[in-house]
Amino acid sequence: MDTQLLESFIAVAETGSFSIAAERIHMTQPAVSKRIALLEEKLKCRLFDRIARSVTLTEAGEALLPRAARILREVADTQQAISDLTGDIAGRLRLAISHHIGLHRLPPVLKQFAQHYPSVTMEVDFMDSEKAYEGVLQGRFEVAVITLAPQANPKIESRIIWPDILAFMVSDDHSLLKEPQVTLETLRRYPAILPGPGTYTGRMLRNVFEQHGIPLPTTMTTNYLETIKMMVSISLGWSLLPISMVEPGIRIIELPGITIERQLGYIHHREKSLSNAGKAFLRLLDANP
Repeated sequence: MDTQLLESFIAVAETGSFSIAAERIHMTQPAVSKRIALLEEKLKCRLFDRIARSVTLTEAGEALLPRAARILREVADTQQAISDLTGDIAGRLRLAISHHIGLHRLPPVLKQFAQHYPSVTMEVDFMDSEKAYEGVLQGRFEVAVITLAPQANPKIESRIIWPDILAFMVSDDHSLLKEPQVTLETLRRYPAILPGPGTYTGRMLRNVFEQHGIPLPTTMTTNYLETIKMMVSISLGWSLLPISMVEPGIRIIELPGITIERQLGYIHHREKSLSNAGKAFLRLLDANP
């Protein structure tokens, strides 16, 4: 089956739009529509329902989507494996990177890698660490640079690159700073802006409160630490953030006996061979803690 037809099919399925899919794969909308029509003709079934401006997968389309993605991954992996036999560091490198690491830790490494290996095309997706972890498990990404999961998975190889100490923070005019001593019970009485409960950081914080028998306060939540920092800086609440994010206008609150640290690093699938580009990228990460 023509992989270009599958590529177009996946683009439409993931975007829900022929026009957006066309932009994503650098084609015209009529060309994408023609490819989908040809694929439907080959499979002798409709893959999409087109109602008004809505484009949704049919039952056949739902069945094809994971198989199409698997076929494209196998083709790409085969091409990469053959290319790697030459010893050259070239081809594609599919990376998943957490937003925070992408902003604060990784830019020098990405720049250095691009300069050293111009024949490698980096395909970088920025996303939550939890989604990146699943993407590596499913084979969609070769390497992810993320907040590492608290529990190990036998299929995942992980390495710590940056220990990341977290601290409770408020704006420098927050009323919490007037408290003679701040405890978890004190924090519970004040509004908070916290990482989402499904994130690794959010789970770590919830565990700390649960271990002390104190319920977390009603909160606003978001998965983006930069957004949380902004909301803390304008006194909307306290939060738990990496100490590397402290800046003028934000103060750390010390809680006696409370230490929270997460681990940042990379992961890859143990059962999937790394490409030459992937190995070179990991060597660079190991050399740049």
